[in-house]
Amino acid sequence: MLQSLTTPLFTLANDAVTWAELLGFITGGLCVFLTVRRHVANFPVGIANSAFFLVLFMSSRLWADAGLQVLFITLGFVGWWQWLYGNAGRTPLTVTRAGSREIAGCLVFVVFGTGALFALLRATHDSAPFLDALTTCLSLAAQWLLNAKRLENWYFWIVADCIYIPMYISKGLNLTAVVYVLFLGLCVAGWRSWRRSLAPETPALAAV
Repeated sequence: MLQSLTTPLFTLANDAVTWAELLGFITGGLCVFLTVRRHVANFPVGIANSAFFLVLFMSSRLWADAGLQVLFITLGFVGWWQWLYGNAGRTPLTVTRAGSREIAGCLVFVVFGTGALFALLRATHDSAPFLDALTTCLSLAAQWLLNAKRLENWYFWIVADCIYIPMYISKGLNLTAVVYVLFLGLCVAGWRSWRRSLAPETPALAAV
């Protein structure tokens, strides 16, 4: 009797995860494609993508990745506003290079953030504490630079994707791993596209 009651619930949960992974695949690919094209619609699509991945990662006990999706949803709304009104006179942002201090700040955040988050995740029995912590911090740094429309955001995404792919394969999230292979290719295309969009005379920004 107990099995007959729990089996449908288990099946329902698995179905929810399957749909979350599939919808994450679709919206994730579309989001990165729109970002490559420098289209502001990448933000609402990215917000939906984060919601689907939130469901998926919670089911896989990847707590940092799940929490990261909440931050991505918040940063998505912030970035949406920045791209539309973040330039002088509340005009749309253009692609620029990050200053050396901004890049250094992101690297410092990744190093120390990974260390602190790793300790927390290990204490909470995360299934991949170090990789989960590292990819979380890399992704947050990348999103910060993306919101400011900095060319260098793509470097952080590329490094994060190279770690995400084998991590998700090891967790049996094969479709999600395929998504991140797609992301990796699109990130390279994005870097090329954004670099071409820079005016030849555009210098690196002063330290922020």
